[in-house]
Amino acid sequence: MVSIKDIAKKAGVSISTVSYALNGSSKVTDETSSRILAIAQEMNYIPNAAARTLKKRETKILGVFLTDFKGDVYGDLLDGMKELANAQGYDLIVCSGKQSHRMLPERAIDGAIILDQAFASEELLEYADRNHKIVVLDRELKHKNINQVLLDNKAGATLATEYLLDRGHKKIYIVSGPSGSFDSNQRMKAVKQTLDRVDHVEWIEIEGDFKKSGGEKAAERIIKEYKEPVAVFCLNDEMAVGLCNRVTDTGLAIGEHIHLIGFDNIELTRYLQPRLATIDYSKRKWGALAAEQLIKLIAGETVENERIYVTLVEGESVGHATKKVY
Repeated sequence: MVSIKDIAKKAGVSISTVSYALNGSSKVTDETSSRILAIAQEMNYIPNAAARTLKKRETKILGVFLTDFKGDVYGDLLDGMKELANAQGYDLIVCSGKQSHRMLPERAIDGAIILDQAFASEELLEYADRNHKIVVLDRELKHKNINQVLLDNKAGATLATEYLLDRGHKKIYIVSGPSGSFDSNQRMKAVKQTLDRVDHVEWIEIEGDFKKSGGEKAAERIIKEYKEPVAVFCLNDEMAVGLCNRVTDTGLAIGEHIHLIGFDNIELTRYLQPRLATIDYSKRKWGALAAEQLIKLIAGETVENERIYVTLVEGESVGHATKKVY
């Protein structure tokens, strides 16, 4: 591999002069710089990115850490991050798994966006203590080098629960997410607070997994216990889709026997019949704001914690309560 030492020898200049020329420094004349760049191109010189990173202490790369790559939410989220990052001169690298965590302490990236429940909060705080810049989307952490850009899970879950109550539903199943999920725990907390304020409402929690399979499994229990119309709040849309898939194999109908609402407004739900009621928010905006906050942290700017707001999308999957017996 060609080195700057080889270029310096052919050009008849010092190594430092070559380095200045390759980095666009004004310390060398335009004529000398042009000659060195031409020689570098002729010799097929490829800059050593690792060495340059050590010298400048920056990579212009942001790391995004996800629990896994499944789920319809990630696409728009990452698009929002990429668009903002690229506009600011940064690239993205998307990671998953324990081994990728070393990219932060090894400074292979300039900062990290965390949406990975497997990333321990204690580990993140240790990195922050070492001056690494971090934005978290899935937990609450207080540190000068950590910024929070959180989804308003509590408001969304409250809207969904009140939507079912306003339609007179007295029996409600809640299909939660995995136990370690920040989003699920926040949503479930809001559901409980809302239901605790009303009388004569029976509610049952079914543990899910934020996957279609979790919705299918929950449907099995709901179908088995079915006696009259019930409401179901799946804490994400993927489980709601799974539940719909299973119910179509029975004599029960969504919106008539089972009144269903989800959370996330993923694209797939727009094609369900009847249209799924759900909680909407801009995933692209969430990603863009996370990238923007991280770049500000890296630049040494002061940033405030941010929250992504939500809205209710009404749908025919939720009707008014009736007393029809199946």
